[in-house]
Amino acid sequence: MGIKQHQKTPSKIMIKTKEKSRILAVKEGYGVAVDLGATNLKVAIGLRNGKILAKKSEPTAAVSGSKALTRKIIDRINGFLIELNLPYERLMGIGVGAIGPLDRKKGGIVKSPNIPHYNFISIVQPLTNEFNVSVHLLNDCVAGVVGEKLFGLGASEENLAYITISTGIGGGVFVDGHLLLGKDGNAHEIGHMVIDYQGRLLCGCGKRGHWEAYCSGRNVPNYTRIIFEDEGWKSFSKSLLNSYTEGDPNKITTKDIYYGAQQNEKTCLKIVEEVGRLNAIGFANVVNVYDPSLITVGGAVALNNRNLVITPINKYLNRYIINNPPIIKITPLDENIVLYGALAAAFNLVNSQT
Repeated sequence: MGIKQHQKTPSKIMIKTKEKSRILAVKEGYGVAVDLGATNLKVAIGLRNGKILAKKSEPTAAVSGSKALTRKIIDRINGFLIELNLPYERLMGIGVGAIGPLDRKKGGIVKSPNIPHYNFISIVQPLTNEFNVSVHLLNDCVAGVVGEKLFGLGASEENLAYITISTGIGGGVFVDGHLLLGKDGNAHEIGHMVIDYQGRLLCGCGKRGHWEAYCSGRNVPNYTRIIFEDEGWKSFSKSLLNSYTEGDPNKITTKDIYYGAQQNEKTCLKIVEEVGRLNAIGFANVVNVYDPSLITVGGAVALNNRNLVITPINKYLNRYIINNPPIIKITPLDENIVLYGALAAAFNLVNSQT
């Protein structure tokens, strides 16, 4: 009997929590926030004050056809609203933070290196047609900096940058209190700043020498193999990476490298240090161009390896900057930072800047 009671208690709590969230959303009106990343698709329901009432996450996963991805987003939103029993007439808007590059005039994603094979993925029009509310599309990292500005560490900052180190690398920037967007919404594709003029590595976008090609979660293994090629493969054979990969350097993963560094393995620590030095070059470019007083950092690689990412950036930053250094911190909004910015967009809280 005790076991049965223990099994029932969580479900009762969940039912009460869900009903409380539904009542709040109906009473105050609710927004839908979408974080469309290269790896994960997240959907959340939230209030104007930034309170996230409920959220779901699932792999973005490859889909067949450019329309199928948008259809997947629509289905997930509909499923969420049905599950929570929310009336459509209380939906105030939808905000989407999406991987770029974007064409905000056309309302979609253009030739994204993280969703290859499609020239254009329409986001705004299909969502508008389906839900009959305003849909606001931002680059995911732009949504991130909006989230930081309104609900995180950036509330008192006029000059603020957010940088994600995840599957890719991206950023969002406020300068003098103004959110930078650019003609197409791509004013800060910082992951495609050139940090290696020799261009030894090819970025997913098809260009060479970009920051993302060396330091993103997807591409750190490529840079690691360059390090071993330059220094000789003997160090690989003696490292933990050799055992992790059963001796196959093509099986090296970013997770393996940072895990080895967490175990204080010498070779992995050296690789993380080199990646950190290149990250410092990227951060220095942001500092020199935008002059922020605060940079917050997110993305899976940074959030899962906080000190290993931040420490070498701070160590090497002064080698490359001409402006005064900013404070650099991991975002307190964690993996929800893009959802916070998308929620603000759903309620049109960034309309004056966009």
